Amino acid sequence: MSKLSTVNGGNLATSSNTRWIQLAVGVICMIATANIQYAWTLFVPEIQTTYGWSRAKIQLAFTIFVLVQTWLAPIEGYFIDKFGPRLMVAFGALFIGAAWVINSQATTLTGFYVGAAVGGIGVGSIYATCINNALKWFPDRRGLAVGLTAGGYGAGSAATILPIAAMIESSGFQHTFLFFGLLQGSLAFVAAWFLRSPNAAEVKGSAKLVQARRDYTLKEALNTRLFWLMFIMFILVVTGGMMAVAQLGVIAKDLGVKEFKVDLYFFVMAALPLALMLDRIMNGISRPLFGWISDNIGREKTMVIAFTLEGLGIIALGYFGSNPYAFLILSGVVFLAWGEVYSLFSALAGDAFGTKHIGKIYGVLYTAKGIGALFVPVGNLMMEATGTWSTVLYTVAAMDLTAAFLAIMVLRPTLAKHVEVSKNLLAKENAAAAVPGGLPAGA
Repeated sequence: MSKLSTVNGGNLATSSNTRWIQLAVGVICMIATANIQYAWTLFVPEIQTTYGWSRAKIQLAFTIFVLVQTWLAPIEGYFIDKFGPRLMVAFGALFIGAAWVINSQATTLTGFYVGAAVGGIGVGSIYATCINNALKWFPDRRGLAVGLTAGGYGAGSAATILPIAAMIESSGFQHTFLFFGLLQGSLAFVAAWFLRSPNAAEVKGSAKLVQARRDYTLKEALNTRLFWLMFIMFILVVTGGMMAVAQLGVIAKDLGVKEFKVDLYFFVMAALPLALMLDRIMNGISRPLFGWISDNIGREKTMVIAFTLEGLGIIALGYFGSNPYAFLILSGVVFLAWGEVYSLFSALAGDAFGTKHIGKIYGVLYTAKGIGALFVPVGNLMMEATGTWSTVLYTVAAMDLTAAFLAIMVLRPTLAKHVEVSKNLLAKENAAAAVPGGLPAGA
């Protein structure tokens, strides 16, 4: 028998299991979407071998994908709030399928750039929708919920890394693009029709976390110091992870560990595919893990732990990465510490600004990922100029450690002050609304 509960004096109209079903559907959609970003590194060497283009020119497609995915997020947030999750995810599914089909037929750089743009629209629509739906269904467990959802995107490609690598080797990258594009697009399209947003009586907040009880508009959020501090920290942390995602295959090749056969007694595998598989798993684990931790000890403390771990992991990768076993372990550490960025910042945005307009607010915050993507081609240029990846890795490690410092020294007091201000604003608005002829709430 399903459990029913009462929230704010209203009867919960659906089973308490409903939100977990919604969460599971969102995770499925994210899994179907993940390979556009996370499997790209497998295709780059094959595209370069086939057409002879430079790495930097090919990787521009990855940058276009991320820019489109992130910088359209505010617009997608508007449509999420307007049309709900079902139509947005179905729309995105059609675009992610089309993107890989375009890539399968592309014979010019322009063709891959077009495929990247189409894929960015599709992934952005699905990603933003599923994250926002998790935030709305789980105000009491935002870190865990968005962590599991984002974890589907982070770990979603783990199960398909080996099949994709095998198909590229046996059938070519064009056929692989076509097959997996149709498969993933179809899966997300079917899952989309099971999504919906919660009613007001179906959710309740958390008493353990520092949360604003007032719903901010996008304009109000942009006028706060807290939003821009979060934006800067997001850019600092996401840059290193983005560079690792796009360049891991290239870094492995330049460090001389790409083809190294790792003998684990019960099977033997090349270092790069094994690292990619393990990294996706670690990336997926990190999002719900750190999200759950943040629900219990707070977002700021969790950020300090994760950002410091990532910074130290990147430094060690630059120093010890030429050892294939160290490469496997340290790349896993980097992905473990980086993946949580998507659960912590989205959960913090919901805590700080409420969920009524979270589609638009987090959409603008998420554009930080697009800014980070601009540094992906710069990483290649830095490596070519210095002759080593260490320069690049040490630079992004410094950015991670700076973000860790900001989390404890600046973010924590800023968030506390913001919540206090929001309480005063909400009290004034409620008082004015209770007086005949008073100011309306939100005025």
